Amino acid sequence: MARKDTRFREAYNTLLDHLAMLAPGDDIPSEQALSDVAGVSRTIVRRSLGRLSDENIIVWEGRTKRLLRIPTDDDAMPLEDGRISQDELEAQFLEWVLHFDVPAETPLSVAELARRFNVPQHELKEFLSGLSRFGLVARRPQGGWKLRGFTKDFAVELSDFRCLLELHAVAVAAAAPTDHQIWPRLRQLRLDHVDLLDRIETDYHAFSKLDERFHETINTAVSNRFAREFQKVISLIFHYHFLWDKADEKERNTAAIGEHLAILNALEERDAEAAVAAMRRHLATSKTTLLASLRSHELG
Repeated sequence: MARKDTRFREAYNTLLDHLAMLAPGDDIPSEQALSDVAGVSRTIVRRSLGRLSDENIIVWEGRTKRLLRIPTDDDAMPLEDGRISQDELEAQFLEWVLHFDVPAETPLSVAELARRFNVPQHELKEFLSGLSRFGLVARRPQGGWKLRGFTKDFAVELSDFRCLLELHAVAVAAAAPTDHQIWPRLRQLRLDHVDLLDRIETDYHAFSKLDERFHETINTAVSNRFAREFQKVISLIFHYHFLWDKADEKERNTAAIGEHLAILNALEERDAEAAVAAMRRHLATSKTTLLASLRSHELG
């Protein structure tokens, strides 16, 4: 992660130029073909595709990639100093925690992290201050910051509010019209869950990303700016939890895939009552395992 992101930005802008030669509705080439176009790894290509999807330039659902609109000059990313946005900093900070398995209570060096993410120290302090509102990081008595994790009370409040949001979202999703954009995404999610279940013995670590995509997709059924903002916090917390508690990880992830599939199957049948009941069971399991992980770390 110790990079200025210049390569990603250049690759992203190159792909924008390439997409500008297509017409809305056209299929987009494979990741390998895009990798050849931009001269970068498929990892950077996938990151670019994620941003293109977020900017509503493309639709990206599994292997299906389709152009929604022609990119404009305003879509290009600036290259001056390669500094990242607040959203990118949040994502990269989480990826750093996930990749290096940083334990709770680890001291954080502002100077080191500022160099790692190529942001000014004052911006990093503001970012850590923002995270501190949620109990993820805290100031150290002797100065500086530490990775704190979260308390039992916070975990309970987070889980309860998540339940309110997602039970409503799954009910709305079940009632969505047949031409709603959520249905092809849910079908692809079902295929991806079945695929991971077939590979669970070796690839169970991949569930964390799939879980994030599952909940994000369900929540797109509801258009509410306040819910969207809170979901960002939920995503961050539960991603962190997947890293933090590795006890029985394969078994827990296998069970969670089964719970996800029960929800997806009920949605496919347009059975709102069954979908809500399956989601309630899944969120209850998630809350239980979250609290168990807190107890195992003597935080609950």
